[in-house]
Amino acid sequence: MKNKYMLSASGMYINYFLLGMVNIMLASNMSFLTKQLNTDGAGISYIISAIGIGKLLSYSLSGILSDKVGRKPLIIISSLTMAIFLIGIPLSPNYQTAFIFAIIAGIANSAMDAGTYPALSEVFPKSSGSASVLVKAFISAGAALLPFMIAFFADRDLFYGYAFFLPALIYLLNMIFMFKLPFPNHKREQSTVQHESAAENKFLSPPNMKQEGIALIVIGFTSTALFTVAQIWLPTYGQQVLGMAESSSVRLLSYYSIGALISVLVLAVLLSKVLRPVTVILVYPMITLIAVLTLLFVKVPAIAIAAAFFMGFSTAGVFQLAITVMTELFWNKKGTVTGIVATAAGLAAILLPLATGLMSKTGHISIIFIFDAMLSVVGMAAAAFVNYRYRKILNKNRSKQIQETAS
Repeated sequence: MKNKYMLSASGMYINYFLLGMVNIMLASNMSFLTKQLNTDGAGISYIISAIGIGKLLSYSLSGILSDKVGRKPLIIISSLTMAIFLIGIPLSPNYQTAFIFAIIAGIANSAMDAGTYPALSEVFPKSSGSASVLVKAFISAGAALLPFMIAFFADRDLFYGYAFFLPALIYLLNMIFMFKLPFPNHKREQSTVQHESAAENKFLSPPNMKQEGIALIVIGFTSTALFTVAQIWLPTYGQQVLGMAESSSVRLLSYYSIGALISVLVLAVLLSKVLRPVTVILVYPMITLIAVLTLLFVKVPAIAIAAAFFMGFSTAGVFQLAITVMTELFWNKKGTVTGIVATAAGLAAILLPLATGLMSKTGHISIIFIFDAMLSVVGMAAAAFVNYRYRKILNKNRSKQIQETAS
């Protein structure tokens, strides 16, 4: 039977395609923004960090609102506020105004996450893991397209703000499009009492927020931290440690992105048929650890390319799958637990640039990737505990019955 929410899911994925552009929009237009706002590169980086501040301040509230008022209102509001950010930045008369717009973008991002991830798990209950990791694929695709769009306007001597205005327009059109579309009833009223009973009976004993819940929050932090470290420091490591030319070292990020994109496409297929999300969040940090150790001990540019690829492959989708497992375990508070995991991720996005920046002042960039390896170990330990608890409390017979009924 055709899924009646397919168009709604398409609208959610369009939002994340545009978010991929938003994530690198400020950094990609740094030369224009420094002139407009009378600042320097460091000043723009602080504006970028303001997005993280906005997310951190609002994730918990967004999660609670998602469970209280529903997924759709938050998704609609996030599209509107993201458009406000995109229109506001090129028109900002001063630095302070731009900083406020960046905080608004962070709030919009948190609302989008708190509404979308639970909604996708409700739209695709049989393949929530695949649906979640596809978010990462759309983010990567948007990030890949933005440089070409910026170049298109620059080559024609057009105002750089058009690269902001076009995604803003699509956000607004998509908001109108989704406003008319149906979403699953998050409260699920009478017909869902049976569903909730089935979800509850899936486990021999109730999941424990103080045990596997905290472990998944840790994974939300480490998965984002690993991604952030690689994105910031791979080119610098290539230049200073491996002796690569600047152009070659920057291409390490391209191989990293290719690995990430391939990973989420593979996961989208395997998660619906072969793998459980709880397994992936354990295996991927192991691959990350091997890749980082290879980068540290085999200091050959060609090997670094392979290591960057596998780092991208193994860090992609882990955050999304941590949310998937969290909402599976704590199914009656999907929005709230999504907000909690995302708050940990937002904290990592703020702290890791600061911490690794301090480490870089020692003059030994390798220290940053030693720290990265340690983060992988922490993520592995947390995932191992989640796997242990998951298998301990899972009612395998009941879980199989639920899957057969859903299919």
